[in-house]
Amino acid sequence: MEFGIQTIKELLSGYQKKQFKPSEVIGAYLTNISERDEKINSFLQVRIEESLGRAKRLDEKMCEAETLPLFGIPIAIKDNFLVSGWQATAGSKILSGYVSPYTATSVERLEAMGAIVIGKVNCDEFAMGSSNENSAFGNVRNPWDLERVPGGSSGGSAAAVAAGFASVSLGTDTGGSIRQPASLCGLVGLKPSYGRVSRYGVISYASSLDQVGPFSRTVWDSARVLEVMAGFDDRDATSSKRSVPKYTEELKNISEKKFTLGVSRKWLEGVDPDVAKSFEAGLEMFKKAGGKIIEIDLPHARYALSTYYLLATSEASSNLARYDGVHYGYRTQSATTSEELYSRSRGEGFGREVKLRIMLGTYALSAGYYDAFYLKANQVRKKIQEDFEKAFTQCDFVVAPTSPSTAFKLGEKTDDPLKMYLSDIFTLPVNLAGLPGLSIPCGLDSKNLPIGFQLIGKPFGESVLFEAAQQFEALRGEFPLPGFLEGACRR
Repeated sequence: MEFGIQTIKELLSGYQKKQFKPSEVIGAYLTNISERDEKINSFLQVRIEESLGRAKRLDEKMCEAETLPLFGIPIAIKDNFLVSGWQATAGSKILSGYVSPYTATSVERLEAMGAIVIGKVNCDEFAMGSSNENSAFGNVRNPWDLERVPGGSSGGSAAAVAAGFASVSLGTDTGGSIRQPASLCGLVGLKPSYGRVSRYGVISYASSLDQVGPFSRTVWDSARVLEVMAGFDDRDATSSKRSVPKYTEELKNISEKKFTLGVSRKWLEGVDPDVAKSFEAGLEMFKKAGGKIIEIDLPHARYALSTYYLLATSEASSNLARYDGVHYGYRTQSATTSEELYSRSRGEGFGREVKLRIMLGTYALSAGYYDAFYLKANQVRKKIQEDFEKAFTQCDFVVAPTSPSTAFKLGEKTDDPLKMYLSDIFTLPVNLAGLPGLSIPCGLDSKNLPIGFQLIGKPFGESVLFEAAQQFEALRGEFPLPGFLEGACRR
């Protein structure tokens, strides 16, 4: 059997039938990384002995494959998650050398259920970016075309799974940073409802928008990861006390429900023709299953971009004030006063995009402009939430393309921030409203690059999204793999 393209479900089945052991699986994935990741640059840290040691301990407990929901599953973690004893850089020079003393709740829960962390993966600095070109540790390349971006900010998480280096991975989504890379890399990417998963132990960008979620090859795998890591955490006051459904139990049979889908045609203007064609084909699949497509109005969605960049940068300017060159991380060697230490450490330690966003956020929060920018943006955010609330009185979920285009060339948008920011035009409103959003591959464009179809649900409506997405998955059939995987997986 080739290792590198298995789903969680397939690996668990193999363990239960004793076809292979965790040490064989983890060893094969680690070999894939050591031999192939040089071309992708997805991993920042890999701990071979530690991962294999954990796998060998599971070899002695094969009976637990029946009870542990993630027994022996290789998982990659975005480098803005803390894992005890591992470095956590958030893709930034300013955190180089920082070693975490504790583990994020989400990672802790996955490990407790048998998952094996095989490495930390690259990301845009402090999760600020849409292409993974903002990392202090180099670009990540898309396994579908090595001259193109994997998306961002969780580009390393997406590329690692797409390239066969991990079965699943964790990322964060503040404005589309899971769904957009999932779309560009041909994966299922889930941003859960705000509060569904604890943010404890995740390095903050914008605290009212950040959310933890998985990348996977299938909807079932996404559901399995979410049901393990979701739930209240008393170390995160924003986490919800709502009970967590057994999502995979709900997916035992492919749904025959006839869903009502809401589409805002005004919102979709300016989409790449290949993306638009694939999106319409996705709508037809739901129609084939008896679904109903209705027109809805999201009048304030067009203000999401400016609203997001005022709110997110304002929160970032506050959250990132802690990186001062004193407590931890990078410290300049050329300061003679405390003021110089602070300003030079930040000036040398932060990258261009992060500094740009800190300045924008500081400006928006300044005394003379707070009401005109930050306060007004919060009012528009409320209007966007109300638009979705109204739409959900008419439909089961809202649909849109995940991204207005497929993966673009490395360097193509780096000198045009607005063009780059528009990559997230269909994902930003979902974060502003705190809703769950799921991207699922729906087709390929004329360049053979994947296209994502986005489902947006009611608050804590992940069950419906999983059900509908699995129905879509069954109608679509098996999705192609990137050419990078040809002959690349280990037996």
